[in-house]
Amino acid sequence: MMQFRLSKLLSFNAGYVDTASFLALHGLFSAHVTGNFVTLGAALVSESQTGAWAKLAALPMFCITVLSVKLLDQKFIRHQNSSYAFFLKLMFLLFSIVAVCSYFYLPFPKYDTIMSFTVGMLLVADMAIQNAMHRIHWTKESPTTVMTGATTQLMLNIAELFSKPSQEKRLQIRQSIVAIFPTMLSFALGCAVAAIVYKFALLWLFLLPPVLLLMIYINRDNYKKA
Repeated sequence: MMQFRLSKLLSFNAGYVDTASFLALHGLFSAHVTGNFVTLGAALVSESQTGAWAKLAALPMFCITVLSVKLLDQKFIRHQNSSYAFFLKLMFLLFSIVAVCSYFYLPFPKYDTIMSFTVGMLLVADMAIQNAMHRIHWTKESPTTVMTGATTQLMLNIAELFSKPSQEKRLQIRQSIVAIFPTMLSFALGCAVAAIVYKFALLWLFLLPPVLLLMIYINRDNYKKA
């Protein structure tokens, strides 16, 4: 089976899920939680207050999920087991539930409903798990859910190339650029694909994330401690 680099899969997934949730759930960021503060502020002064409750609950859900992941991981460690496969299965399960619910309930109305709120929180929880997995199991991979840091580092690296660094330093800079740029490109591609699917195949919008998680799970031993 053809294998893709883990960072590319995760970045594509983050870009896809964040864009899909933003479009389908009227401004809810599932991976970029900070953005929900901005959209929440806008929603509170808007007459429609579109999805205000979901945006308000996104940060607590994210924090609770990350905390739970760490506590569960510590429990696995105490029993001399790894939480790696468990969390991959959990992510796949949550994404699958979202895919099924979305198929039957999309398009969601612009106001909060029980189903849209539930789907939104499941997506936030899923991306929180992905973030936590980076810190626990994918420690050598660069962050894949937010591109602000990656973009900053890329621009700093490019600027350093203009300062005539030593040959050894130049090689390090180029290696950093080669590591960062594909991650950013994969994230952008995920965003673009989500927008296209939203436009032309709305009911299948959330089918791709569980497929990606299945690919990662099948090759989990190759990606462990990547």
